[in-house]
Amino acid sequence: MKTSRVTFDNDSGHTLAGVLDLPEGEPRAYALFAHCFTCGKGLTAIRRLSEQLTAEGIVLLRFDFTGLGESGGEFADTTFYTNLLDLKAAAAFLAREHSAPAALIGHSLGGAAVLAVASSMDSVRCVATIGAPADPAHISHLLTKAEFDESGKATISIAGRSFTIGKAFLDDLERHDLLARVGTLGRPLLIFHSPRDSIVGIENAERLFKAAKHPRSFISLGDADHLLSAARDAAMVGHMLSAWASRYIDE
Repeated sequence: MKTSRVTFDNDSGHTLAGVLDLPEGEPRAYALFAHCFTCGKGLTAIRRLSEQLTAEGIVLLRFDFTGLGESGGEFADTTFYTNLLDLKAAAAFLAREHSAPAALIGHSLGGAAVLAVASSMDSVRCVATIGAPADPAHISHLLTKAEFDESGKATISIAGRSFTIGKAFLDDLERHDLLARVGTLGRPLLIFHSPRDSIVGIENAERLFKAAKHPRSFISLGDADHLLSAARDAAMVGHMLSAWASRYIDE
């Protein structure tokens, strides 16, 4: 796998940092990845998944959302809606510099984001989610202990890391009817989920699957954890995703 560091600006003028993972030969298609809440483009599972996709000829752009990793801006000023705008900026970058994304892939809250934005991208032929919630507000339970100051900001701790978050983030989560978006997605959908996922329960996959229209598919991740920590789980997702997507991206 060859990698190339890239940057592009979002609508707010912040510079977002990404990595373009490239196959050795001619690409079959370009795909765009949305990472989980407070994660980043460098998550081990994403790199492992990308290695499998590039081995099968698919270019993957993975990037940090505003205020995370190497991207500019303040995380405290972001919302689920700004994540959607960041995805649109990433897709525009691909279309401008390479080729518009044929596939969207999202992990956890990033999965909810790609479901919410896919119908607005004409180039997208298929969508895949990994451990995605059926409602963006699902992550509110992570923020129940947040104590917001007069400026509407609070410091939270997730997986041993501290983040400053704005109350606007919580308020915005309630504004999105994801299942309605899924019902009018108009794209083939593949849902990956583990029945042992302790962060986003398997019932979320059931709700998403029921809301979706055909063609829709579900693949169980067995005993995988939410972050696909085991190398074989991430590789399997990459391989199965490539095989499934080939029906649509190779047309």
